[in-house]
Amino acid sequence: MSNVAWWMLALLALSKAVPAQELWPVPDWTVAPAANRSAWQAVERYAFAPRDDQQRQGVRTDALLVIADGRIVYERYGAPSSAATAHLTWSVSKSVLATLLGVAHGEGRFDLHDPLARFYPPMRAHPQVRIEDLLHWASGLDWQEDYEYAPLKSSVVAMLYTRGRGDMAGYTAARPEAASAGQRFLYSSGDSNVLAAALRGMLGEAEYANYPWHALFEPLGISTAVWERDAKNTLVGSSYLYMSARDLARIGLLMLREGRWQSRQLLSSDWVAFNRQPFLQATAQPGEANPGGHWWLNQPLPGSPPPWPDAPPDTYAALGHWGQALYVLPAQKLVVVRYADDRDASYAHNELLKRVLAAVNEVRP
Repeated sequence: MSNVAWWMLALLALSKAVPAQELWPVPDWTVAPAANRSAWQAVERYAFAPRDDQQRQGVRTDALLVIADGRIVYERYGAPSSAATAHLTWSVSKSVLATLLGVAHGEGRFDLHDPLARFYPPMRAHPQVRIEDLLHWASGLDWQEDYEYAPLKSSVVAMLYTRGRGDMAGYTAARPEAASAGQRFLYSSGDSNVLAAALRGMLGEAEYANYPWHALFEPLGISTAVWERDAKNTLVGSSYLYMSARDLARIGLLMLREGRWQSRQLLSSDWVAFNRQPFLQATAQPGEANPGGHWWLNQPLPGSPPPWPDAPPDTYAALGHWGQALYVLPAQKLVVVRYADDRDASYAHNELLKRVLAAVNEVRP
């Protein structure tokens, strides 16, 4: 064999052994060269359709950001939002809280089977409730999550805005039991705020104050995060995290890469797997994602179709009120962030994902 042939074989073997260089947003995201902008027209017609605010028609998008292979391939904002705007994430906050808990879990602060009462004494009235149960929104505590449609009967409205706003976790812990813990899915912002209070019990008051920044935001380079607290100084883990679209996409990239940030394993792969495992006690609702560990999954529950049929089965998401979304599509190496104000319920996750996937397939080399 000639020297030239030997070197060609060696280079071929090396190219197979060494993966393509990963792109990380350090310090900021790499932006892909503009290519085939017409590929995004179908996305824009849907995401940025004109809206009649009086008739509440159309879809209003404040931000749409698409990350493919670790770089920005599409980004657009609706005024007055911009790339620097820290947008209210609503219930996307819950999945970020789960990510923060994943860091604490990796530090040995708790076990999924630990009772909540170990870290949050007001839950002693419900000694059977475990951390895992709350991560599945399955505490068994009586709860009513409606906002606009039944405000006088709404537990979440009372917790966030009226008699529970001073101590949101305490309000939730005082709710009566409606089912056995871990046996029934009942979506509850209260469950998330109890988890936020339990995190303080795991850490202690002094460490709790800055823990989201030291443990998660700063390692990921997130600089825009604002997380409101109630009068008890407890993070409103259910609803009140603000973050720019580019910063929220960093949470998505961390999850996409199985909890690894560059060379650091910030979350264990087991924790990410738990987030993505369906809670089989849930009942499938047509078109709605199924619950995992404080994330939402495109995986079908037994006997039901996938919630978003035009998206890959491994798609999962953090979802919030009025159309906030962080989508993670592992097989496609995609992260999508959408901020919005969809009060007319006209927006469909599947429709946006279908159009984004078609556009990405056109612009990828």
